[in-house]
Amino acid sequence: MDKLRVYFDRKGNTLSVWFCDPKKEHVCEEADNDVVLMKDRRGQVIGFERLNYLSPKQRKEETGIPVEVQMV
Repeated sequence: MDKLRVYFDRKGNTLSVWFCDPKKEHVCEEADNDVVLMKDRRGQVIGFERLNYLSPKQRKEETGIPVEVQMV
């Protein structure tokens, strides 16, 4: 697996997580309300995007984004 990339767009209020190179994205598919899956040419999920990540109140405050990391 490539490096894990996490991007938070405060203005767009989205959180994007990539499991490999974003340039490999071929198609996006809405998985659920406010969740989009990014897939490569083989249909493998290579990332996801969470729309409307923070509430308007949270966006106005300086909010940290909690991250849990597990190494296996």
